[in-house]
Amino acid sequence: DITVIVSRTFDTGAMATYPSESSRNGSMTAPRVAASKMGDTAMADVRMTTTETSAGMIGTRRRKFIAQWTGYGVLDEGMGVRVPPIFDAATRGAVIDPFLELSLGYVAIAPVSNVLDTMTVMSANQHIAMFVGALALFLLWRLFKRRAGLKSHAVASATFLGSVVLTYCAMALLPRPMAALRSNSDSVVKIDFHSHSVESHDGHQDVEAIREWHRKAGYDVAYITDHASVAGAERGMVNNPDPAGSGVILLQGIETTWSGEHVTIPNVERVYRGLLTANRGDVDTAGLRLAGFIPGREPVVIWNHPRRLDALPPATGPGTTGIRAMEIVNGAPKDAGRLRATRDQIATMAQGGNIALTAGSDNHGFGYATPGWTLMMIVGWRGATADAVGLKIEQVIREGGYQATRVVERRVADPRNSIGLTTLSVFTVPWTMFTTLSNDERLWWLIWTWLLWGSTWFIRRRRSKESTA
Repeated sequence: DITVIVSRTFDTGAMATYPSESSRNGSMTAPRVAASKMGDTAMADVRMTTTETSAGMIGTRRRKFIAQWTGYGVLDEGMGVRVPPIFDAATRGAVIDPFLELSLGYVAIAPVSNVLDTMTVMSANQHIAMFVGALALFLLWRLFKRRAGLKSHAVASATFLGSVVLTYCAMALLPRPMAALRSNSDSVVKIDFHSHSVESHDGHQDVEAIREWHRKAGYDVAYITDHASVAGAERGMVNNPDPAGSGVILLQGIETTWSGEHVTIPNVERVYRGLLTANRGDVDTAGLRLAGFIPGREPVVIWNHPRRLDALPPATGPGTTGIRAMEIVNGAPKDAGRLRATRDQIATMAQGGNIALTAGSDNHGFGYATPGWTLMMIVGWRGATADAVGLKIEQVIREGGYQATRVVERRVADPRNSIGLTTLSVFTVPWTMFTTLSNDERLWWLIWTWLLWGSTWFIRRRRSKESTA
């Protein structure tokens, strides 16, 4: 039997503390290198003409200065304001367990991992503000270079735009190690209530690719919630692990609309019939009301990325119909910003209406980072079947309401509906990213900074020698 604990018995602390580096990054450990030692690289003398020597040494010193202080900044960034990379989405409080685990591969390419992950969980407004801010800085730089020739400006502009395009392509398509959520408790279930397969008109992953994506992100359960279809979910459930704890479980859901808002209904075509219109595009309110008459078997309706918080009614108890859970975290850029801006209102509504809070990756097959996880405490779930776990998840939501779940979110700069802070995203987003880095990530940032500086210095030195030969 599965014992259900309907309480928010998750370990929290008043102050944010980090797990050990080995727990954050798997079994990987890395030596700590003092920044002062890294800055003692000797410079070789280069024979040049007087003009070349002056220009070359100025350029070399500038590059060394940038490399040194970039390294120092990465190591020292956030000293005194360093914050954990995950937090409680409803309260903005710290979490001790679970924790974020980073593989050796993730940490070894920390600049790539950190930047692309941060971009993946940014809101649409932040993406726009970042581009505009970067463009403004680029134009300011070219203004200082205004005496350069037309060809120089053209090459710089093409390089800037090409870098932006390549970075976004890498963010969406480049396979890379993922940060995974782990827990010290075997009773914690990590759930994604919102993802899409190729059966959705805008989905780009088959069900087994979805299973693997969720495994890498540390999930135990993922609901496939295609638009007006359960075909993908049914295919995924065929290969579910038995027992449930031996792999990632895929469960059936469907994303449809109710009064213009998007909702998910788990088990809509397996346990219930007649809840949707003929084309499965909308909720049949009469059918939903009839299905809700049986206490303990009421359909669990999850409100996806709420837009108008007064649009849908909450369930008021056993034998009633309405919303029993709602998203507070969503991975779609167009919805992520709105949920962060209305976080406090959503949390207040959920607590007052005894509504469970959830996180949805809203994964459509792009990107290798997730914005958050939904946690539940279900003792014994690992030894049960996938179907039993699915039914227990619904039972926990019905009986526990707001106390049934906890949502853990990846940290990214949060402008909190401030136009001014959104405008400054080109500064606030990198700052927030650096403040969440572990010591191992900071070390690899330093290593890559010096490798790039050293490579540039070596290439320029070689060219200078060839030009004087």
